Amino acid sequence: MKLSEIARKLELKAVGQSDLESKDITGVYVSDMVSDIIANAKAGNLLVTIQIHNNVIAAANLVDISGILVTQGKQPTEDVVKMAEKAAIPILSTELNGWQVMTKLYEAGVR
Repeated sequence: MKLSEIARKLELKAVGQSDLESKDITGVYVSDMVSDIIANAKAGNLLVTIQIHNNVIAAANLVDISGILVTQGKQPTEDVVKMAEKAAIPILSTELNGWQVMTKLYEAGVR
């Protein structure tokens, strides 16, 4: 499923300059621990997290994450957004919490 379709279905907001049309999501990984993301997330996953610091972008880039969805209305700083843009990792945000996001992703057909 395209990241743009997920963004539309869940009414997510893009943060910064993001190319949502070219990103395919092959699964979802939920974690707030950088070491866990590196060890267990898969290439093509949508990462759902509350973390908004540079290390999350670095971990997502290492694993080849297709996008990051930040929950609970958190907003990354400009330097984090620029780092994500340089790595071509779209960041999306939502006011929803992790449980609500995962429920909506499941209802949208993302596994």
